[in-house]
Amino acid sequence: MGDPLMLARVQFALTAGTHFLFVALTLGLATLVALMQTRATISGEAVHARMTRFWGQLYVVNYAVGIVTGLVMEFQFGLNWAGMSRTVGGVFGAPLALETVVAFFVESTFLGLWIFGWERLNRWLHLTLIWVVTLTAYLSAYFVLVANGWLQRPVGYEMRDGHARLTDVGALLGNPTALLAFGHVLFGGLLTAGFFLAAVSGHHLRRRTAEVELFRKSMRTGLLTVILAVMPVVMLGAAQFGYLQPTKSGGGAKAAAAEADFTARFGPDHYRAPGLAQVAAGVMMLMWLLMVTVAVVALVMFPFRRWLERGRVFHVTMIVALPLPYVAMIAGWVFREVGRQPWMVYGVLKTRDALSDTGTGTITASFLLFTTLFAVLTCVNVWLLARFARRGPQEPGLGAGAASAPAPVMTPTF
Repeated sequence: MGDPLMLARVQFALTAGTHFLFVALTLGLATLVALMQTRATISGEAVHARMTRFWGQLYVVNYAVGIVTGLVMEFQFGLNWAGMSRTVGGVFGAPLALETVVAFFVESTFLGLWIFGWERLNRWLHLTLIWVVTLTAYLSAYFVLVANGWLQRPVGYEMRDGHARLTDVGALLGNPTALLAFGHVLFGGLLTAGFFLAAVSGHHLRRRTAEVELFRKSMRTGLLTVILAVMPVVMLGAAQFGYLQPTKSGGGAKAAAAEADFTARFGPDHYRAPGLAQVAAGVMMLMWLLMVTVAVVALVMFPFRRWLERGRVFHVTMIVALPLPYVAMIAGWVFREVGRQPWMVYGVLKTRDALSDTGTGTITASFLLFTTLFAVLTCVNVWLLARFARRGPQEPGLGAGAASAPAPVMTPTF
């Protein structure tokens, strides 16, 4: 069915790219839900408590399906990329292990307590839980980007007997390629969540919902998030070009020198970035330009309460703009990952040498299974988000069972 290397690459591109879309919305929504609950806890206003439950329900749906995609995606490292695990697993695997043990388990545990703790826990303790969930989500993203940053710019290691060994933990954790990408993803998640809030709120306000106050406040929250996040995303993205691999830049003396060096050390190969990387960079910049334009419109509209509630054209604009951050993220991810080729670890390990020693049939079966599974999960997530978003807060939502549950009967014992 084709070249095993290309099948393995396309499979990982589809699964990792799909998972990344879940992660961005999860990071942003967790932050906004935590802020909503903070305001509700301090002010005691019912509308902010209902906002927390409504948007928190959508956050939980996206998180739950995203977790499945993340767990399934990691199986591919052992299945299709055993050569990578053998050669550089001692360095690359360290931040991934920290992400699983330190961040993911803590995040999942506290999220479960938050979900089932409505009306059962002290309000300040319950608020603390969602902030722990949010901060551990950031920590999880940071460790993943440390691992990815090392693939882009390997530091803090040495090769011994053909295997990478970690020699400087500080260099690994403080890799500028990872830190800048972390900030970029963090604000990108906020930008995605801002557009998501604005689009869903625009849908309900356009239908002249009875929940005008809730969705007007949600619209303002989404627009303010977009306004505040769009420029940091652009600036942190631009800052990463300072650490761009020479062969990804497309030309010039540095690219030629790097290509000559790689040819002398590793033999002839296509060391320049594929054309797809440059196309993706153009798409990414176009999406950012469109989002900046939307942010300017939002800034103009922000003070006018009546237009936020009644402006049908504005509501449609925000609904139509929802895909912009998603397209930008995928394009940016393609530029970052495809542009690194032919390297799995830049200047250290080629992608073809990282491939598992398996037959074409095995990789073909893996490709069909994983891509089908991720397509189904993506469709399920979109359907669930659309279903719960359209229902609005009138339906029983997050924590409704806890609020209406009868008090337990205490039977005395003797």
